[in-house]
Order: sequence, then structure tokens, then C-alpha cells
Amino acid sequence: MSTENLDISRRRLLGTVGAAGATGLMLGAAGGAAAHAAAAGPAGAALASVGSTAVPFRGAHQAGILQPLQARGHLVAFDLVPGAGRKEAIALMRRWSAVAERLMAGEPLGAGDTGVALDAGPSSLTVTFGFGASFFDRTGLVARRPEELDPLPAFSSDRLDPRRSGGDLWVQIGADDALVAFHALRAVQKEAGGAARVRWQMNGFNRSPGATAHPMTARNLMGQVDGSRNPKPSEPDFDERVFVPAGGEQPWMAGGSYAVVRRIRMLLDDWEKLPLKQQERVIGRRKSDGAPLTGGGETAAIDLDRTGPDGKLVVPDNAHARISAPEQNGGAAMLRRPFSYHDGFGADGEPDAGLLFIAWQADPRRGFVPVQRKLDRGDALSPFVRHEASGLFAVPGGPGAGEYVGQRLLEA
Repeated sequence: MSTENLDISRRRLLGTVGAAGATGLMLGAAGGAAAHAAAAGPAGAALASVGSTAVPFRGAHQAGILQPLQARGHLVAFDLVPGAGRKEAIALMRRWSAVAERLMAGEPLGAGDTGVALDAGPSSLTVTFGFGASFFDRTGLVARRPEELDPLPAFSSDRLDPRRSGGDLWVQIGADDALVAFHALRAVQKEAGGAARVRWQMNGFNRSPGATAHPMTARNLMGQVDGSRNPKPSEPDFDERVFVPAGGEQPWMAGGSYAVVRRIRMLLDDWEKLPLKQQERVIGRRKSDGAPLTGGGETAAIDLDRTGPDGKLVVPDNAHARISAPEQNGGAAMLRRPFSYHDGFGADGEPDAGLLFIAWQADPRRGFVPVQRKLDRGDALSPFVRHEASGLFAVPGGPGAGEYVGQRLLEA
């Protein structure tokens, strides 16, 4: 996208898309879900504006990173079929890029269009593509595999299902209309053709634009304000934290980012039994407005040294907000842009629900990994969440004029 469009996109990104509380979650502590602020527009905006918003396909960065949270999301991983290699991957990425560009512009796909999104506008649709570590083996491009794609370390709280983890290719789809999002998901899956097969797929959601009286930071399924301390594009080190600079060892990743994807189940039955005050002490923030327990508004700095009349820390030493705070982790931070999910109820009535955690960073070894290691050693939130799936993907920069996504990798 042009510099002007990029600046606009960044300004729209909510002032609250923040620094990573890596348990995957969450919470306002080191919060993360980007709010709907900009997408919602001014209070009382016409509903038609939700459908008319289009996100550019081309630019310095792929769409789906800097944009505000969307109401509906689909995450899907593919594996190349046996025998498919670099040639097939090139053809696939050409097809996927062409489809994504048309759909994001609100254009039909022609004779093969299913009509699912007929009559709807682009609805802030974004389609984002990434490559897993195994992709480089399958395509003979091991020499171009970044070190940042080295496997994530094991964490004691992991309960990972390998069938819902990893993958050669990853696609993130988001939109402010469920039919528009499904239409894109179906198109991507069909265009995979005989080159790739679905490995896993997950569905998510967020609050719809305009659902609140004024723009505000989103809440997760625990009811917590989630995203208060996300890094902001206005911060001088934002690009350094989130995007890969030019001139690195893998030039094809310039302007790109690394996505850590985790399916984090929230044990809501256990969480909801906690009294409100105890929930707030687990997080380190007020549930009503996301403000730190040490006072001020949602975006106020947390006074980690403050003690109460009893001499005890106001924000407990194992509170999620304390442990995941960048100042407690050598400045480590991620741009968290998740979706909530709900996949029904178990036989015991417990909801299978939680967070599709998506964290963007220039290097996961300096972002997600150190924060998650610290959370793994004593976060008060850990008994109430379970990491059930995981993936790490290299997401190249946005395509230039006439390019498809990943061309600088596949044809360099």
C-alpha cells in the first residue's frame, strides 16, 4: 500500500493493540486484542459503512496485521500433497494471491463464485499468508528458511494436539461479516486444488463494529478487557518489534513478521467460580474497565512496587499483568491480534471455548518465547487456561505491483 495508506492503516489500528501477555491470553495485563476502535467509526455511523470498508491487498506489509480486529475470523493450515514441491507452490500462491486481491476489493470471482457473499461489500476482509518450517523442506528451499522459524520450546503448560498444530502453509482470514469471511475461506480451500490439503482449521469471532456506544478495547471470553498494553504504531520502536527490517539474512522477509498461533482453551467453569476480587488479583487489573489495580485508567502505567495498608503488593507477584509486562521481560513485546472461539459444549457441559491467540513479532525468540517461559513458571492465570495447539509461521511482506505473496522467496 502507499505510504499514505499505510499511515492511515496504522492510525486506525487502535491505540490499544498491545504488548503481549503471552499465556496466550490475554488480559489487559499485557493485553492484546486490538480493539475495534477505528473499524467501528464514530458512534452512530451508518451500518452500511461496515460493509463498504476495503483493505488494500498490496503494500509494505500483508493485510491482517495492522488492521483493527474483525468480527469474524478463520485460521487454516495446509500441507502440500505428496509429490508437490516448489513448482506447485508457486502456482498455488499465484492462485491464492489473485483470489485474495479480488475478494478484498469486494469483487466476485467470476463463473466459479459460489454467491455466498452476494450483495455484501468487502467488509474489511483481509487474507494473510504464511509459511511453516516444513514448507522449506517440501520445496527445496531449506537454505532460505529463517532461524526465527526454529521450533518453539516446550512449555510445561502445553497440552498440544499435533493434528491441530504446525502446517506447511497458513492462511488467516478476517472480515466484519461472517458470510464474507466464509466465502473467502471456501475460495482459498477450493483454490488449493490438488496442490495442498487442509491440515487443520479454526473459527473465531470478536465484537462487531458499532456494538458499543463508543470505540473501546475488546473483551475476551473471561470478560476481561484484553489489549490495553499492545504496542502502538505511534511508538518509535513499533516497527522494530513487529516487522523484519530490510537487509537481513533472508531478504525475502523484509517487511514481514512472524506469527505465533496458539489455541488456548479457557477453563471457564473454574474461572467463573472465582469471586470478582480474586479474578482481578489473578489478572492484576479491574474487570470493569481494565485499569491496573494500582489506579488510574485503562492505559495507566502499573505501579509494580506499590503496596497496600497490609504491606502486600497491590498487584500480586504472580499476577498475569506483572509477569507478562514488557518491563519484567527485558522489553519483550508482541502485537497481539486474536479471535475468541467457541466449539460447543462437552458431555459435562463445560464449554470448549477460549482464545485463538495470534502474536506478531519481528523475532519470536525475542518476543513470544521469553514471555511465555516466564508465564510458564508461575502465572496465576495458568490454572485457568490450557494451550491445546500451536504454530509458528513466517509471513512475508506485502506484495508489490504485479507480485504474488511469497514471490521473492519462491523465485529469487
